[in-house]
Amino acid sequence: MSDQSTTDAPAQAQLRLERIYLKDASFESPRSPAVFNEAWQPEFALDINTRTARLDDQRFEVVLCATLKASGPEDKTAYIVEVQQAGIFALANVPEARLQQVLGTICPATLFPYVREAVDSLAVKGGFPAAHLAPVNFDALFAEAVRQQQAGAQPGDAPQH
Repeated sequence: MSDQSTTDAPAQAQLRLERIYLKDASFESPRSPAVFNEAWQPEFALDINTRTARLDDQRFEVVLCATLKASGPEDKTAYIVEVQQAGIFALANVPEARLQQVLGTICPATLFPYVREAVDSLAVKGGFPAAHLAPVNFDALFAEAVRQQQAGAQPGDAPQH
């Protein structure tokens, strides 16, 4: 006699990170070396977004793009750092309805610590203190993007991902 039972339960969703890599990075300090003679009390502006590309049935490239602008007195640019941190993610058994949410929240959150390190490293190599980027709430950013997309959609339009 066997205690094995068969169930028709759906397979559990799986996310596997295959690779993380720096796709692009740049540092500009247009006012060097004069900027080093000024008191360092910067204002930071961070622009962050993601891009996704399907590589095959289950694999996706997610690129987290971050641009940090540090401005000094009189809103003069001290430096600009641009980083594109990418990862290849394999997703299995993720319902299509949740796919964009996973790609827009979990994947960028996985990449963000690498973006923070790259931004800080470039700033320090440029002669400035580390920026120490604050954590980003990717769930809130994704929800806002969905709201904006729905607000801009016309009746009968299909949502685009």
